[in-house]
Formats: sequence, C-alpha cells, structure tokens
Amino acid sequence: MQLFYNLDITEDSKEILFNKEESRHIFKVLRKKEGDQLMLTNGKGFFFKVELLQSNPKQCDAKVISVESKEPLPYYLHLAVAPTKLNDRYEWFLEKATEIGISEITPVICEHSERKIIKLERYEKKVISALKQSLKAYLPKINKAISLKEFFKIQKENNCQKLIAHCEETQKHSLKSQLSAQQNTTILIGPEGDFSPNEISLAIASNFKPVSLGKSRLRTETAAIVACHSVAFVNE
Repeated sequence: MQLFYNLDITEDSKEILFNKEESRHIFKVLRKKEGDQLMLTNGKGFFFKVELLQSNPKQCDAKVISVESKEPLPYYLHLAVAPTKLNDRYEWFLEKATEIGISEITPVICEHSERKIIKLERYEKKVISALKQSLKAYLPKINKAISLKEFFKIQKENNCQKLIAHCEETQKHSLKSQLSAQQNTTILIGPEGDFSPNEISLAIASNFKPVSLGKSRLRTETAAIVACHSVAFVNE
C-alpha cells in the first residue's frame, strides 16, 4: 500500500489537493487515474481513504471517502540523542526509530559533540518518509537541537522515568530492569565520545538514573535503536 502524508487534512475534510511533487508522483510513477483510491495520514492518528477526482502531473485532487482513527502507542518514549559526526548515521537512527515506534526526539549538544549544527527540516523529511514507508499513523515530534544543560532545565518538571545510558565504569542498572509496560520514559544517549563525567553528575542530580545497554560498546545511533527497541519490546 502506498501511503501519503498531508499535515492539513483532518477528520472533517471532504476533499484534498496534492502538491505538485506528489501529483507528479501519483500521475507519472504510480500511474493513477480518476476513480483510483489512495491512502493518506496526517500523522496525528488518522488514516484517510480518498478517491481521485482529477489526476495530472500538475495538480491531483481527491475526495475523502472514509476516515479511520488509530490508537497511539501505549507508552511515550522521548529519546534525547547527541548528533553524530556523520549526519547519515543520525538520519538512519531517525528512520529506524520511526519504524519501531517513538514519540519524541531531541538532538542534544554535549561537551564531546563533534556535530553541533543540525538541519531540522532534513530530519523532519526523513521521519515523514519513514512514517509513510512503515504505514504509521503518528508522526514523531522532532525538536530543535539544544544544549544538554538546557535539556535538563526543560525536563525538570517532567515526572516521567528518566534514564541516561553511558559507558563510564560506575554503578548502573540494566535498561531492561528499569522498563515496564505503558510507561512514559525519557532516555539520554551521548555522542561518540560519550558523556563527560560532569554531564553524568548533572544528569544524576536531575533525577536521571544511569543504565547500561549491555556489555558491548555501541555507536551512538546503535545505542539509540537498542533503547528504542527495548521499550517497544516491553510493550508488545
């Protein structure tokens, strides 16, 4: 099934206009014609079945013939992950996390971060593409990049479970021992050089529990996926 994404469509919409890029894809690639049906999502929990009224490479439009609401994830997972030196690795993480199931993502800039500038629009496009490919009804929220200290300030009033995965040889719990179903969780994943000792201390002072993701030393993007899948697995 080919799934399209449109932010503006709502459960009350009667008709939808496709932009030029999507119209060209519908007409030239999919070879859809008047009367054919397509599926859309607005990333807010709804699937829409629409029927093409007009199909041409400049402008396709369709009428909504049915609306289906989907239940959200039974948990809320917020991953705060330091941007990787190679941008494509972070984009891979965004893609796979969306496929697995995630609610919110915040790029955090740490003391050892080698990449401190991100292109939020590019990240958003990656997530939308993964949403469509994996047939998801909910689009994860991606926040702008902020410093780790600023992130701690924002999370101060958040009463969810807070965890930090790091590689320092200190007392840590295993991630799986800290997870339970239907739980709101925020997990911090550091850069290639890991969190600094000072950052780990700040995290603990901000009520983040140190956790281990296993005995192997993982890349940033791999650690983030392990954390994401662990939460999803607990909620199966």
